Amino acid sequence: MPEFMFACHGGKKPETPEQGAELMAKWHAWIADLGDAMVNPGTPLGKSKTVSADGVADDGGANPLSGFSIVKADSMDAVLEMAKTCPFLEMGTIEVAETMEM
Repeated sequence: MPEFMFACHGGKKPETPEQGAELMAKWHAWIADLGDAMVNPGTPLGKSKTVSADGVADDGGANPLSGFSIVKADSMDAVLEMAKTCPFLEMGTIEVAETMEM
């Protein structure tokens, strides 16, 4: 079964500890709902830097990566349905790509 990466972009920190706990509960419920389809729930990422031939930029680019997850699904359509239910969408966007075997 193919694996797909959810690349989370953007996002704002919860304003209160209660909002953080509520979002974390939604995250854990979403992972549990995906069951065996969840390969790696990933991790949030800190502030990034962008490296290019011109040097290093401190801003992480126009749409900085803020986290990732790896899931498995039968098709891109199936994985997009999974992404549509991800609670991260309350904070930012998700880019979905199939991982390629090397």
